[in-house]
Amino acid sequence: MVFTTVLSGPININTPFGKLTDFTSGNEEGVKDKECPTNGALYTKSREEKWRNRRPLGVMVENHVDARPTSGLSRADIIYEAVAEGGITRFLVIYYCQDVGDIAPIRSARTYFLDWVLEYDAAYAHVGGANTSGPADALGQIRDYAIKDMDQFGFGFPTYWRGTDKLAPHNVHSTTTKLWEAAEERGFGVKDEEGNPWDSEFVQWKFKDEVSLEKRGDQTPIEVPYWSQSPDYTVTWQYDKAANIYKRFHGSVSQMDPAPEPDEQLTAKNVIVQFQTERNANDGYPDGHLLYGTTGSGQALIFLDGKAIEGRWLKDSRTTRTKFLDEKGKEVELNRGQIWIHTIPVGNEVTF
Repeated sequence: MVFTTVLSGPININTPFGKLTDFTSGNEEGVKDKECPTNGALYTKSREEKWRNRRPLGVMVENHVDARPTSGLSRADIIYEAVAEGGITRFLVIYYCQDVGDIAPIRSARTYFLDWVLEYDAAYAHVGGANTSGPADALGQIRDYAIKDMDQFGFGFPTYWRGTDKLAPHNVHSTTTKLWEAAEERGFGVKDEEGNPWDSEFVQWKFKDEVSLEKRGDQTPIEVPYWSQSPDYTVTWQYDKAANIYKRFHGSVSQMDPAPEPDEQLTAKNVIVQFQTERNANDGYPDGHLLYGTTGSGQALIFLDGKAIEGRWLKDSRTTRTKFLDEKGKEVELNRGQIWIHTIPVGNEVTF
């Protein structure tokens, strides 16, 4: 006997082993099988419908000791970290598949972050930026590179506002909702003025599923130094083998995100360190604007699954996608979830 039926939605069948759901006719709201293009995390169909109607955001967030704790980083897809000046690091936070209710403190643009913004054709949120004449003139380059500019000085309230929790300049806030709404109004929606979607030339990284517990390594703490004279910005990652995540610390102090409730420790599924040439722009700025060799290739360390891969990074031009290769030149398959990318000077020693 052949039994057939026409299904109009998922059917739940109670079995001795629990509820079994038949998905042959559609996608149940709670099923996470839609891959985020930026970091490979899996979400529901309803979440996918949201991100398909917007372009990525790139938001500059600071890491000054007076600005901590920063808000909104735990909900980012990808985070880039590099020194802004004086050994003080700053973050370029990429949002696309997740929303966050508070992002702070938002700070100013630097030239090398633009080369990573361009990989996503992102709407770029910042508060001013380096504008001294020369190779580090980030504000001039934003115009020259036709970056979709979301400078706070061109938007103001209610897209951005200053909080009362910290003193200026460490108190500019926004949210992903407000930034996406303002981007749409400014013409920085999912398509450009010519009707091309933001991802028409976007190259996804390769992602893989979790490895089983017995296949995970026993990663010792990873210490990522920036400037030796600025130890407050050295990062330590502690590997949690059971959860297969890396937990972020400054020294022995865990870095927390107060945006979710309750506070949440910052973690990553993948930690990448790319070594790049660092030099002073010599543009007359008191603390010295910096330049990094963001294009070309160089040494990289890729940490995932409790193990270290000693490979290379490769970026052909300002707008092309950075790729991370293993020791054999094969592109590394990353874990699904948040990716944290450190850029540190060539010659620095990472311990792990």
